[in-house]
Amino acid sequence: MSSIRTSGLSSTSGTGVKAELLLGDEAAARGAIDAGIGGVFSYPGTPATEIFECVEEHVRQLGSAAGISALWSANEKVAYEEALGMSYAGRRALVSMKHVGLNVAADPFMSSAATGVNAGLVLIVADDPGMHSSQNEQDTRYFHEFAQLPLFEPGTQQQTYEMVIEAFDYSERVGLPVMVRMVTRLCHSRANVALRDLSATGTPPNGQAHREYPRPEPNDWVLVPTNARRRYRRLLDLQPRLLRDSEESPANRLRLAGKRGIIAAGIAGNYVGEVLGAGDDDSTLQIGRYPLPVAQVRALVDHCDQILVFEDGYPFIERRLNGLLGIPGKSIRGRLTGDTPLDGELTPDSVAAALGVPYVSPAFPLEGLAARPPQLCKGCPHADSFKAIVEAAAPLGHAYMFSDIGCYALGVAPPFRAVHSCVDMGASIAMAHGAVQAGAHPVICTIGDSTFAHSGMTPLIGAARANANMTVFVLDNATVGMTGTQDSMCCGEQLIAVIRGLGVHPDHLHVIDPLPKNHAANVALIRREIEYRGLSVIVPRRACIHVKRKGKEPACTPACECTPLTVHARPD
Repeated sequence: MSSIRTSGLSSTSGTGVKAELLLGDEAAARGAIDAGIGGVFSYPGTPATEIFECVEEHVRQLGSAAGISALWSANEKVAYEEALGMSYAGRRALVSMKHVGLNVAADPFMSSAATGVNAGLVLIVADDPGMHSSQNEQDTRYFHEFAQLPLFEPGTQQQTYEMVIEAFDYSERVGLPVMVRMVTRLCHSRANVALRDLSATGTPPNGQAHREYPRPEPNDWVLVPTNARRRYRRLLDLQPRLLRDSEESPANRLRLAGKRGIIAAGIAGNYVGEVLGAGDDDSTLQIGRYPLPVAQVRALVDHCDQILVFEDGYPFIERRLNGLLGIPGKSIRGRLTGDTPLDGELTPDSVAAALGVPYVSPAFPLEGLAARPPQLCKGCPHADSFKAIVEAAAPLGHAYMFSDIGCYALGVAPPFRAVHSCVDMGASIAMAHGAVQAGAHPVICTIGDSTFAHSGMTPLIGAARANANMTVFVLDNATVGMTGTQDSMCCGEQLIAVIRGLGVHPDHLHVIDPLPKNHAANVALIRREIEYRGLSVIVPRRACIHVKRKGKEPACTPACECTPLTVHARPD
């Protein structure tokens, strides 16, 4: 299979095993490719974006010979449903997303645990401890437990590659979706990964053949109550097998030695190894697969007087060890006891402090460096939009300014101060409508074109039906700017057509060009629409500066007339 050269160094050993320097995200993608997927499904979201993009690049290089469909989805729920449909149809499917994306996909995800799968379905979720680019630190392992599905947690790029391949095989053996949990530090760091020689295994370069459609039980995927109860019973009956397979997996490794025990999950094992080296004084249990291997945990606890738990994310394992009342005679230490920080990422420094061993970090010291908070890029069209919005709203009293997930959330900072809320994808329109129902005025919300397609259309239907007294700005920069200028699902004239179709009155639907030369006219139009006691939608349309720098064409429909600008405004 052709290799992807965008990821850096590559070499071939004398054994025929090829090694490439890969991001963790790229290792996951390569594992899926080598497992023979028929498609990859995702919505851009850091730190998971590069998983899809690596597969997409592979498809771009090989074309139809790749045998893989790689199309961005409108949102994570859609991505999961598309992957599930491909699995039902008999082709292996990969779906990837960041941790908060699983909230959006939770409905089909939870139900798929009951329906099961046909061809292998693997869900890779990238958690973001420390909130480098996210609004919370939620831990995907709770979703694994919630759905009662198996989960793999690699600690290295090599393990990521191998576990993704294994996850597809295991998905088909148990007939369930399989989860793979990654974290930011693993997703966005590089290491050499030994890739399998597919020519030696006879794996077809265009993925797995179609599996036989499971005709004996055609109702397995129809979750009306009588079927759902039967399928849920099957899921419960599978739990002992999932536990046994986890107990027997080499991903969970127990070594009994001294009376101090260490449990390290996923990437935390790297930090423990870096701090302690090859020391044999401590007993250790490396966790790489769930359900938690109860017998191994029990053996460690029985052998040791003190157990330290290192896990990136919530104290998931630590809470289960403690239960409600703890373990008499045993000391369980970790995030809950303050031995490691309760929030943020683990680091070798925090692990060393908890273990009480000296450690000198090789990292460059950050003390004394000037802070550089994120800000809108120079030449960003959103800056001119916010400037006009703030000036137009200023004489009308205290405005409620709801915003959304995207680079425009940086409008919260000076000099704009034009963002008063940013909670989840698509929430700005719904929250603005709620504020209107509380009697607030003026109410303004801002949402990007891609976020609007993701989950902004549904609340706009309700606002249009009620003719809610609010002004919605759909900031059309023709791309998904925050995650690397991926194509937007809906921009340009297509966006205007969608907004019209959702019920917005054409007299109060406007397109403006957010440029300094148009500032005075834009302010006048915006102020007039804020004063209008009903729903207005204004679309500031100007391509992201990075789209222009890369020489990309805006991801608009062929009929789009972005240049020259088409203005939809009511007649004066």
